[in-house]
Amino acid sequence: MPRLRTKTPREWAEVVLSDFDAFLVDHAACERKASATALKLVSHYSDRTTLVRELIPFAQEELQHYAQVMEIILDRGLATRPDEKDPYVTALMELIKRGPEQYFLDRLLILGVVEARGCERFGLLADALEPGALKDFYTEITRSEARHHGLFVRLAKEYFSADMVQSRLDELLDEEAKIVDRLPFRAAVH
Repeated sequence: MPRLRTKTPREWAEVVLSDFDAFLVDHAACERKASATALKLVSHYSDRTTLVRELIPFAQEELQHYAQVMEIILDRGLATRPDEKDPYVTALMELIKRGPEQYFLDRLLILGVVEARGCERFGLLADALEPGALKDFYTEITRSEARHHGLFVRLAKEYFSADMVQSRLDELLDEEAKIVDRLPFRAAVH
């Protein structure tokens, strides 16, 4: 399971709570993109049986989260907006090395890191929310994300040596910490 090198300060949750509607719209987009990314990997690497078996249920769960967040959005009278580039994910994707096998390894590990950061932040948000349905929802999302972030590291170890996976994961986690530390807080998951 990836261990993040830097923690998100509680001030992030304050920024989120100051514009919670914008956060919800971003959260929905993140869940939809996570599901779509998993299905894209399944399609691209359909010969990797373990990956296919693991990522289809993951994609379904992320799609379910998307549906749940959309219900909250619709109940609040909000609408989604066109996708925007996520500066966090964009910066992480720039770390991907080229070459078929390295690209595959980096994609898996970066997805694991993104899930780990999401888990951490959903937990912070759950702690900051007042008791009620939203707090319960984000507490449950945090539990779900805790299962997800280890999935991608396990998949990487299915196709690459444990030493290779750990070495590259350490590099990516170091770089991810620098990215997080330089990005401003915004009412978004990342």
